[in-house]
Amino acid sequence: MVRTRRGKVERAVVDWVYNAWGGKYPPYGDDDAIPTRIAWLRKIPLFYPGIVMEGGSVDSNGTGMILTTACCLLNKNRNPNLTPLQIERYLKAFYSQQRVAWLENGIAGDDTDGHVDDVARFISPTKLVVAVESDPRDVNYAGLRENLRLAKSLKDYSRRYLEVIELPMPGVVEHRGRRLPATYANFYFVNGALLVPTFGQQRSDQNALAILQKHLPRRKVIGIDCTRLILGRGAIHCLTQQEPPG
Repeated sequence: MVRTRRGKVERAVVDWVYNAWGGKYPPYGDDDAIPTRIAWLRKIPLFYPGIVMEGGSVDSNGTGMILTTACCLLNKNRNPNLTPLQIERYLKAFYSQQRVAWLENGIAGDDTDGHVDDVARFISPTKLVVAVESDPRDVNYAGLRENLRLAKSLKDYSRRYLEVIELPMPGVVEHRGRRLPATYANFYFVNGALLVPTFGQQRSDQNALAILQKHLPRRKVIGIDCTRLILGRGAIHCLTQQEPPG
C-alpha cells in the first residue's frame, strides 16, 4: 500500500528480484516477471528495490516490525554485496516498517536456506510464536533453541518485550530417507480462522492446534493435513500470496 500526495492510500506492487532460492531451480525468468506482469494488468504503481527477497523470508507484526533470519537473507546466494544494515534499510523502506529483528536459524530439509515462516511467526502485534524442538538428539534442537533465546530478547517498536509462545515441532517427517521441513509455524490466516499444517501425528498435531487456539480465542484454528504437500518442501503459507485489504 502507498500513500499518494493527496493522502489517498492505494495498492502498489513491489517487484523484488527472485532467483529461485539462491539459483536452485532454473530457469526462473518467468517467475521473476510475475509481479511486473500483475502491476501492468492491474494498472497499479510498481517499485523495483533491485535486491533478492522472498515472501517467506520475512514476517511482520503490522505495527512497525519485520522479523527475518540471518541464514536466509545473509546467505551468499541472495545478496552477497549487501551488509545487514543495508538489507535492513531496504526492508524498512519497501515494507514501510521501522524495525528489523533477526533470528539465526532455519530447519532441516528447508531448501530456502531458512525462511522465517518455518520457525517464527507473529500472531498479533505483541505475540510471537517460535518453533521449538524438545529432543536434544534432533538436528533442529540447537538451532531452534538459539532462535528462542534471541526471540525472548526482542522488543517491538515501542521497546516492549514481545510475548514469546513456544510451538513444539512435529516428529520427524521423511520421504525416501530425506528429511522434510515439517513445522506447525507454516500456518496461514484467513477470515475468522487460522489454517495450520498437520502431519498425521495425532498427539503432536492436536497439541500444536491447542496452543494456537489458546492464544487466538477469536479465531477458529483448523488443522489441514499436509503430509503430501510437504513433499514439495513447503506447506500452507508457502503456497499462498497475500494481498493487503483496502
